[in-house]
Amino acid sequence: MEPGRWYRLTAYYRTKDMPRPSERQHVAARIAWLQANGKGAGRQEYAWKTEREGEWTKLSVEAPAPPDAAAARLELRLAYAPTATLWWDDVSFEPVETPAARPVKVATVNLRPLNTGGREGSIERFAELVEKDVPADTDLILLPEGATIVGTGLKYPDIAETVPGPTTERLGQVAKAKNAWLAVGLYEREGTVIYNTAVLLDREGRVAGKYRKVYLPREEMDGGLTPGDSYPTFQTDFGRVGMMICWDVQYADPARALALDGAEVVLLPIWGGSETLAAARAIENHVFLVTSGYDHPTYVMDPMGERMAQAPEGKVAVATIDLAKRYEWPWLGSMRGRFYHEIRRDVPVE
Repeated sequence: MEPGRWYRLTAYYRTKDMPRPSERQHVAARIAWLQANGKGAGRQEYAWKTEREGEWTKLSVEAPAPPDAAAARLELRLAYAPTATLWWDDVSFEPVETPAARPVKVATVNLRPLNTGGREGSIERFAELVEKDVPADTDLILLPEGATIVGTGLKYPDIAETVPGPTTERLGQVAKAKNAWLAVGLYEREGTVIYNTAVLLDREGRVAGKYRKVYLPREEMDGGLTPGDSYPTFQTDFGRVGMMICWDVQYADPARALALDGAEVVLLPIWGGSETLAAARAIENHVFLVTSGYDHPTYVMDPMGERMAQAPEGKVAVATIDLAKRYEWPWLGSMRGRFYHEIRRDVPVE
């Protein structure tokens, strides 16, 4: 072992009679770094990246050996599952190249249009600001929640539209012109049902995915909206992205679900909400959090809860994040892997 050199742990497993709700808390492969005298060195590393390959699941992690490490003990664990059977196979531990930086330039918009006359007028205000102030080499652009209704004085049924639809078509032109991914909050109509939806457009302006707000406050339900029922994530050309909307930030499970599904960046179009809880979602899940708000600040936040950039009204916040950068707590190490495997989802909460 070379101190400071990067290594990759890979292990395959399959299970039988595993308790619910998640295998992640029951099955773990991790690296325990050791000094020459056999005592621990640095912090243990969990293999947290998962891929399904038929009936097998592949676990892996890449990490640098601590400065005082001379060896590593590989630990394959089964916990809280007394009736389960676990098989391991193809376990490997090998040196790898130091990961290259993965820079992503993010721009998020702080704009509250007034008296726009309708959906098209509001969206045009956002398009104008993006076209004017977002740098040409931006990778990801975020607009706020309800961008189609703000400044109109209209109600949800008046403003709801299909996806794809007129708003995604106009903002698709903006995304293509900027050669950037773009996310926006709007109100989606599907038949007679209306959702509070966040839509992700790719660099060509095509709809790459959408998320329907799961946690609706009673005011939105009274206004005729229907809640969503899933937390999808989306693979981009720079990494995996998840989306939440406004009231979702008040609850722990939306961000947790996105992180567990591999999201590295969580986008939060938001009308207004707790700044403290928003920071908690970034910290506890070890993800970058990007907000675009009206009564909530507009910022780019790192996995330690620090704001990297913030936009005043009528402006755009721009920050370059590095998805390869390791963020570690001094006494706890990398929290991303620990969070996945140490959370106790098997203990009833009701």
